Amino acid sequence: MYYLIRKLILPLCALPLLLLTAACASGPRPQALPAPAVTTAQNLGIEIVRLTQGSGGYMLDFRYRVVDVAKAAPLIDHALIPYLVHEASGAKFAVPAPVKVGPMRQMPRQLEAGRQYFIFFANPGRYVKPGDYVTIVHGPYRFEHLKVE
Repeated sequence: MYYLIRKLILPLCALPLLLLTAACASGPRPQALPAPAVTTAQNLGIEIVRLTQGSGGYMLDFRYRVVDVAKAAPLIDHALIPYLVHEASGAKFAVPAPVKVGPMRQMPRQLEAGRQYFIFFANPGRYVKPGDYVTIVHGPYRFEHLKVE
């Protein structure tokens, strides 16, 4: 009886589960259009340079260059707290703010045109992987469909 269960019944039960799992597997992710991020960035007077993993994958490094100082002024508002949203899962990631160091983002008193600025986001457990798409929310501004390099 044990032989019958082990050799015949279990594989026969596992086969439909395997087929159902394969049928539910998602295909390749369609390419997201970067147009909204570019438009928002242009309206805000910045150019998005890159979004990469750093610190062994435990941080996400967002870099942007200021093109128009007057338009980019809302980015240095200390009351606005940026966060990152993983588009596939909806998980939100904050800017770490250790007590001794403060928020891990540049908050100058005055912006300079042509200069690059950064914002670090926590990535606990290396949750966000290279190739994932994220949205960065900074107050009323949203930079959508950014691909992590």
